[in-house]
Formats: sequence, C-alpha cells, structure tokens
Amino acid sequence: MKLTVLTENTASRIFYAEHGLSYLIEHDNKVVLFDSGHSDVFIQNADLLEIDLDKIVDFIVLSHGHWDHGDGLRFIENKILITHPNVFIRRFRRNGNENIGLALNKDTVEKRFRLVTSSGTYQISENVFFLGEIPRINNFESQTTDFVDELGVDDFIPDDSALAIIQDKKLIIISGCAHSGICNICEYAKKVTGISEISTVIGGFHLKQADEQTRQTIAYFKEQKISRIIPSHCTELPALSALYSEFKFRQLKTGQTLTI
Repeated sequence: MKLTVLTENTASRIFYAEHGLSYLIEHDNKVVLFDSGHSDVFIQNADLLEIDLDKIVDFIVLSHGHWDHGDGLRFIENKILITHPNVFIRRFRRNGNENIGLALNKDTVEKRFRLVTSSGTYQISENVFFLGEIPRINNFESQTTDFVDELGVDDFIPDDSALAIIQDKKLIIISGCAHSGICNICEYAKKVTGISEISTVIGGFHLKQADEQTRQTIAYFKEQKISRIIPSHCTELPALSALYSEFKFRQLKTGQTLTI
C-alpha cells in the first residue's frame, strides 16, 4: 500500500500545509483520495509531485463532514464520492455560530460527483473497505463532545468513519479525525474484515492531552501489538508526546510518501 500526504498540518520542503488532512492511497490497483483538506492545497501539492488527480483518482472517500476534511471538494469533481449520509448537516462548536460543516450542500455535491452514501460498510475493492458508521463500544472514547448540530443537539459526529485495508493478512487503518474513537475504529475494522491483526494505524486520532483516554489508547495499541502507529493532524502536542514516547513514529508532513 502506498500513501502520499497531500494535506497535513505541517509542511515539508517545497510543499504547502494547512489545518486539514488529505491522503492519496494506492492499493488493489485502485487510487483513493481520502479527504480533501479545506482548500486546493491538496491539488497544489499533487501538482508539485507531478500527480494528475483528475486522471488517476478512482474514488474519493470523505471521512466525516467537517470543513477541514471536505471543503477541498470544491476544487475537484466528476469522481465517485463515498461517505456517510450525515455528512451534510450544519454543525457548530458549542456556543459558536460559525458553521464548521461542509461548504457544499448535498444538492451541489450530487451535481458534481457520483455520490454513494452508506452508514454501513462499503467495500471499495477486495481489500479496501469504507467502514461506515463506527459503533462506540468502549467506555473511554467519544464520551463528550464540543459540537452541536443545527438543532442545538449534542453532535458526536456519527458520520465519522475510516478506511480498513488488508495487506499480507493484516490490517492498515486510516483515520481522518477519529471522533468515534481510534480504538473503536480498530475493533470495528477487525469485525468487518475478519482480520484480527493490525499492522498500522495512521491519521488523526483526536487526542488532545496526555490524559486517561490517551493512556488507554496507548495500552490498547500495545495490547494489540500494532507495529506502526502514526498519529497526525488533530492529535495535539501533549498526546503526540505521550504516543511518541511509546511508538517513536515519524512525523507526517506534506509531500511525504509512505510505502507500507
């Protein structure tokens, strides 16, 4: 599996960065654009890498309906777009009035893309799975939220999803923000695919502090004997430091290509 970092919070060399996430994933002779950041930075970085996204992308997967993962969709079209049906709701920070959902509404997206919405698992290829809605099964993740929806109701981001990729009879988990909990995501990926061993977990973990949730997440990763942990994007410095102490990962930056 090959993963190219098109958008991340941190830049490398000649590449651009923004608060957002976009990965180009190549596996099973399929090319998946996983999230699009919030601007055309993913396209600018692809151009610098001499990657023609219009020509090579087979599918776009949107991990959830937040601006920093999906507003870049304004700069691409005519692709199959796979996501959860709830991504199009308007959403806000608690006590805030700025919509942090997507700039494009569902009607516009349906005109620009071949839209596939699924709350259940959607199999993209033999070994690539969009997980759909993630069951919240443990007692330490997704217990509180800073967000509300357009009705003022607590928004636990039920549309938050991820990719599960099978390689060499092991799982690679790719997360956008993990609002549903990165451990919940891993457990559901195992259930969906029938693969019990995880080799790699990469992406946003939505961990902020070196707190109990971060400690239990580290314990879970160690218990699962996952050999490669690569947190990024919405994983903040105190949590990153705690994770680095255990797993010694390489910081993700725009323009990097990982072969896993």
